[in-house]
Amino acid sequence: MQFPAKNRIDDLAAALRAGGFSGEIETDSALRAAMSTDNSVYRIVPDLIVAPRHAGDVVCLMRVLEEPAFDAIALTARGGGTGTNGQSLNSGVVIDFRRHMNRLVAVDVAERWAEVEPGIVLDDLNDRLRPHGLFFAPETSTSTRCTVGGMVSTDASGKGSRVYGKTSDNLAGVEIARGAGCLASFEPTPDWARPMLAAAEAAARAGREAFVANTPKLNRRFTGYDLERACPPEGGFEWWRLFPGSEGTLGPITRIRVKLLPIEPEKRLIVVGFDSFRQALAAATPLMQDEPTAIEVMDERVQQLAQEAGILQRLPEGLRPKGDARVAYVFVEFNGSDAGLLEARLAACRARLATLDGAGAVHVAADKAEIRALWAIRSAGVGLLGKVDGRARPVAFVEDCVVPPENLPAFVDDFLALIASHGLGFGIYGHVDVGCLHIRPALDIDADADREKLVAVSDGVFALTRKHGGIFWGEHGKGVRGAYLREWIGPEAYAALQGVKAAFDPKARFNPGKLVGGEGAVMGIATTPFRPFNAPEGDALEKAFRCNGNAQCLSYQATTPMCPSFKASADLRHSPKGRADALRAWKTAKTAGGEGVDEADLLGVLDTCLGCKACASTCPVQVDIPQMRSAFYSDYYARNARPLADRLTLLAERMSLFQVKLAGVLGPLWPLLRRVAAGLMAAVDLPERLAGSVPGLERIAIADLGGPLPEGTVLVWQDWFTSLFDAAVQRDVAAGLRALGYRPLFVEMLPAGKAALNLGDMPGFRAMAGRLAAALAQAARSGVPMIGLDPAFVMMLRQDYAKAGIRLPEVLLPQAFLAREIAAGRAMPRAASGAEAVTLLSHCTETTGDAGARAGWQAVFAALGVELAAPETGCCGMAGLFGHQKRHQAISKSLFALSWAGHVKDGKTVVATGFSCRCQSERLAERDVRHPLGLIADLLAVKASRPA
Repeated sequence: MQFPAKNRIDDLAAALRAGGFSGEIETDSALRAAMSTDNSVYRIVPDLIVAPRHAGDVVCLMRVLEEPAFDAIALTARGGGTGTNGQSLNSGVVIDFRRHMNRLVAVDVAERWAEVEPGIVLDDLNDRLRPHGLFFAPETSTSTRCTVGGMVSTDASGKGSRVYGKTSDNLAGVEIARGAGCLASFEPTPDWARPMLAAAEAAARAGREAFVANTPKLNRRFTGYDLERACPPEGGFEWWRLFPGSEGTLGPITRIRVKLLPIEPEKRLIVVGFDSFRQALAAATPLMQDEPTAIEVMDERVQQLAQEAGILQRLPEGLRPKGDARVAYVFVEFNGSDAGLLEARLAACRARLATLDGAGAVHVAADKAEIRALWAIRSAGVGLLGKVDGRARPVAFVEDCVVPPENLPAFVDDFLALIASHGLGFGIYGHVDVGCLHIRPALDIDADADREKLVAVSDGVFALTRKHGGIFWGEHGKGVRGAYLREWIGPEAYAALQGVKAAFDPKARFNPGKLVGGEGAVMGIATTPFRPFNAPEGDALEKAFRCNGNAQCLSYQATTPMCPSFKASADLRHSPKGRADALRAWKTAKTAGGEGVDEADLLGVLDTCLGCKACASTCPVQVDIPQMRSAFYSDYYARNARPLADRLTLLAERMSLFQVKLAGVLGPLWPLLRRVAAGLMAAVDLPERLAGSVPGLERIAIADLGGPLPEGTVLVWQDWFTSLFDAAVQRDVAAGLRALGYRPLFVEMLPAGKAALNLGDMPGFRAMAGRLAAALAQAARSGVPMIGLDPAFVMMLRQDYAKAGIRLPEVLLPQAFLAREIAAGRAMPRAASGAEAVTLLSHCTETTGDAGARAGWQAVFAALGVELAAPETGCCGMAGLFGHQKRHQAISKSLFALSWAGHVKDGKTVVATGFSCRCQSERLAERDVRHPLGLIADLLAVKASRPA
């Protein structure tokens, strides 16, 4: 590994800019911290991050790096960063392919291939291919964020690989970059590349026989420098076959040609609960007789974690564990084109299940949406393994061994005995049809004793794979586990791998220290730097240390709420993972020394967080970035002056009760005040009018709460913004509740302290929260239901107040209250027949924080006889003040365009629950979007106005 001096990195950056590199060239310490980790226990901080926009930029980079002044600097490619063994971690230069080089270049439907750039995400590719009836086969559990380039580099596999093969089985060629240009296996070979290929072929052929002799013949075949396939017996040299599994050690890939398969229209999934994991494991071999596409298992420990996280509520009732019972699940998928043949195989499988020991409840899913939801339960178990309490957590370091399926039970017995001998807990899931189980022993990586256990268990499991005829690296690549490669493949074959490496990388600078070492040593599993594993006890940044790099926050899908700022930027530092890495590095340097993160850089990445809280509920380990941002701001602004805009925001929130009371008087002055406020706060598009006194609204003062109230009364609590600016929604909510037979009483507004909490003013937050909590407790004594008008307000009470230790009485979302009433037997009035279908757009904090939020509104509209569509959407891009700040306009508008604009502009009847969302729709689409209760009032008023 090379550790270049800062001035050399500065010189390199300047040379790249002068050479015409058009992408980003960055040394930002927060970005470098984000790029220093993956889904492993390791941490290596790079010196420079480059994000090329096209292959020409990569050629430019290679040309500059080949200059004598820079030819010893390491270069490592990075895709989605989901590797479990430090595959893309190194010093020197890291190439971020995902940010820009993520295009589908070409598709040949007739020949069934596609060409892609390395940064395209797997699910994104398959979504683009779906209209053609084709797909790229390897199905990984990280398919929402792993890139095809990363899949090639690790030769990724996954569900269904027994039938569809690994990535290398579905590859048709690659293009690589050098300073002289690009070399593509599917295009004529340029003259400059011929000596390099000749040297590689000579080395490969010299070691092919030894390579084949030392490689077990398994479905999950060994790859990475695949000498067997690169040198076909009939002659020729398929050099590109060396690249799958090579993990960037042979140089950067700039284009990939993949083979495509037809989508099989018929799909079925059987989920079976077994009494024990041992019985579930034993079921795999007999079930393979029915030719399923995939058989996967989930052990009792992962089941328990999924149950505690509420994920098993998505299972059919019969499959859920009863009481304290533990269940091991088997997932059996069947795909095909002939429904009749598929049903016959399905029937045979069900009959076979009836004969197997321990098999209990069986559920068969045929609906594709349900099948996706059930598989998501299995996939979620991976991230949940990082959520366990205590300093020791399951770690992915020996988790993808492969043995012949018939040897799997004996291998697992030996594996578990090895773990037990070290006193370690574990969780298990995996692909039993190909003999691959993911077993994650629990370790405290901060403890020297547990680091020693990591080495001992790795050595032991490596020996067990050899004993049982398997492969140590069956699915997730090698990374620093490449330290075992020399012993595994033997000296003659390893020398050939070294020769191949030298041909493509004579300076040994491509991801150095991984897989194959020349004169330099390869990285070791205990000598590579570890990331800090645990925060000091009770520390406010504890969750930053809990982030394990599973990276669900990096999902490419526009309709997935987590994480808005990353979706808008594709920049890793602007994601929960990136922010957690930066916070962890800052905290570690502050308490223990070492390289940290500049506070200016950390402020920059925290500033782009919209505070949507999706990470607090959607992340498997609930890495709550807004909460940790508050803690950092509290520390930082105790030492530094706050910006004027922040001070004005905090002052406005503290004075909000008076603003609301004086809104009628201030109304005529608001146009002038609005311009002044916008200038002082560097804001745009502030609300054009104040709500003032809304005629016809029944209000109640805080002092009058707690006494008896008439039957049918509902107390409505408002947030600061809705109360001050949104007269229309106040009228709509009142009219909707009255039309449904209730008497809404609007409670005098008290600020909840949201701005204070977001900006780290903890004393201010606690003062406001204490007053509001006391008022809520007083109101609860009246015994009437209480609802919160805005979803962000209600979710703040549930999430942030709870984390602050503030106990509150129940405050419901409007739809939750109404759905509860319907479930209790309350008859709702019916809307006029022929009412137009309605589209509901929910607040992102609401949908991630309350899984039943959309379903609640659907139940309400169904009771009224109105069809309600509730499509999945991401963040609208407003998020309180975020969308009004000038510096955030690009992100805000980009997010609205991603998943909201199409719904708002299509002319359909649209309702939205959030104040921010309605404001964003008005300012960016010039669409006046109603609250659902306002539309309900209109629908019922239309019916009432019609003659009987």
